[in-house]
Amino acid sequence: MSDYESPPQSGSGIKIVLLAVAGLYVLASLYLMFDMRGKITTLEAAQATTAATQKQLGERLDSSEARMKATTETLAEKLGVTEKEFEARAGELQRQQKTSVSRLMKEQKQQIGAVTEQVEDVKSEVGNVRTDVATTRTELAATREKLERTIGDQGVMSGLIARNTEDLVDLRRRGERNYYEFALLKGKPPTPVSTISLQLKKADAKKSKFTMNVVADDRTIEKKDKTLLEPLQFYTGRDRQLYEVVIFSVEKNKVTGYLSTPKTVAARAQ
Repeated sequence: MSDYESPPQSGSGIKIVLLAVAGLYVLASLYLMFDMRGKITTLEAAQATTAATQKQLGERLDSSEARMKATTETLAEKLGVTEKEFEARAGELQRQQKTSVSRLMKEQKQQIGAVTEQVEDVKSEVGNVRTDVATTRTELAATREKLERTIGDQGVMSGLIARNTEDLVDLRRRGERNYYEFALLKGKPPTPVSTISLQLKKADAKKSKFTMNVVADDRTIEKKDKTLLEPLQFYTGRDRQLYEVVIFSVEKNKVTGYLSTPKTVAARAQ
């Protein structure tokens, strides 16, 4: 008998489980229904608030338009014109204002453009000046490299020495002393140069040596066996100022060079 009583118990257990699942489903459905109803209520309240706000905004807009219209009519009455005429005049004033603003902006752009061009011109001029200054500095630096100082035959530091006619032009441009270029021939009488006279006695082109007489202050100074580019120094004049003779070319029976004197000698030489 016991073997035939077990199946009914198993069937009642399944029924209990199904009833429990159905109960849970009903509870979940009820929860979802209440939750959705709450959300719908919230949305309806928000919608009502939005509608009320829109209504208030519409009323305010209508009120503003009414006030604006009343203000326009009042101004028109004060000015003695109709509303249409007032609006026409207001529109004309706005057009005139826009035209004036446009003209002023155009004039300002033209003025700014002109000023910009002037600034660019000034920048260009400044750039050119800088270039000229840089070029001059470069030329002076090159001149200093070409020209050099040395000790003269009297043991005195000489000024800058020119090695040729081109260097002599640079020395004259510096304007530190007076420079007189000359050429002497052997066998010729003393040649006046500034306030002195020079006479070539001997010239050796192979050894680049020469001998010359310097006539100054009524006396003759012999410069014997001197070399090329060697400053020949002597003092002359009432103030005993330093003169220098430099020979930069020695040929057969001919020498070429220059005399250097202080700037104060120029007037007396003339």
